[in-house]
Order: sequence, then structure tokens, then C-alpha cells
Amino acid sequence: MKLRALQFFFLVAILSLLPAALLAAALSSGATYSISFVDIDGNKLSTSDGHVTVLVLTTTADPEKARTVGDRVPDYCLGNPNYRMITIIRFARKHLAIGRKIATALVRHRVNEEARRLQARYDAKKIARDARKDIFTVTDFDGTVSAQLGEPAGATDFCVFVFGRNGELRAQWHGVPTAEQLAAAIK
Repeated sequence: MKLRALQFFFLVAILSLLPAALLAAALSSGATYSISFVDIDGNKLSTSDGHVTVLVLTTTADPEKARTVGDRVPDYCLGNPNYRMITIIRFARKHLAIGRKIATALVRHRVNEEARRLQARYDAKKIARDARKDIFTVTDFDGTVSAQLGEPAGATDFCVFVFGRNGELRAQWHGVPTAEQLAAAIK
């Protein structure tokens, strides 16, 4: 009985330390990160390549949250090559090669729909630019991109990060930031 109690105490002690270990892997505001990935169009992107980057980490279940973040990006960022938004879609389960191709095709279709919405916003602001070229979407089938962002494998949290031009993390949220919060972090 004493051995069983000791085992239980040991297990509880280890489990109490686990959340702290997971939080230690999270990104720290003010630190610089050079995180690189390739989007569905073959563009090589990095958090430290001279752009202010709004990075949205989402799953296929949260497209409305990602759209809301995009709608809250300040107008002065629209069509401005100094700013960009990257959406990373994290897939919750393993996909076969053919499944990845189909999933990527569906993502491309969705991106093209969003480009039409964004183009209407560009046209209203008299921005003479193809909005589709300003939409960057990365598929994360195996969790490698999520891991670079300090998110554990299998996590389904919706996260928003703002990185400065050299990759310094300005702000991060586990949820949709307000327009004011986002604007303050981007500025």
C-alpha cells in the first residue's frame, strides 16, 4: 500500500511539472525568431525577412476566426508590401499523400474565395493590386510548423502572432485579438 501511495505521489508530482515544461516551449514576447516555411503557392516565407507579419495558426475547424483576424488588420496594411498576413492551417490527423493533395486543393479553392472578398476591400480603398498575391497560406500536415511556434503536436488552439521586421515577437494571443490590440501590435 505504501508503494502504491508513493507511486501515486510521484505521478502527481511529474504531472504538476508538465504544464510548466510545455509553457517553457512557448514563444516569448520581445525575443527574435526566424521561422521559415513554404506556402501553398511555393513562396518561401520567414518571420524575419523584413515584413511585419501577422501569423494566424488555425485548424480547418476555425476558418471564421482567421477571417475575423484578417478583417481586423488595419487598412494601411492592405496592399502594403511592408506588411503581410500568413495563415497556417494545422491538420489534426495524419493524411496520406493523396489526402494531402486533395486537402491542399480544397485549401487553394478556399484561398481563391477569400481573395475575391479581399479584392472587394482593395477596390473600395482604390488599391490597384491583385489581392490573391497578398494571401499566404501554409498547410501543416505533420505539425512541424506548429512546433516552430511552440505549439505542441496535436494541439488545436487558435493562435495569432505578430512579428516585427527582424522576427521579434511583438504580441501573441490564444484567441482572436480585438482590432485595437492587433493595430497596437502591428504599429
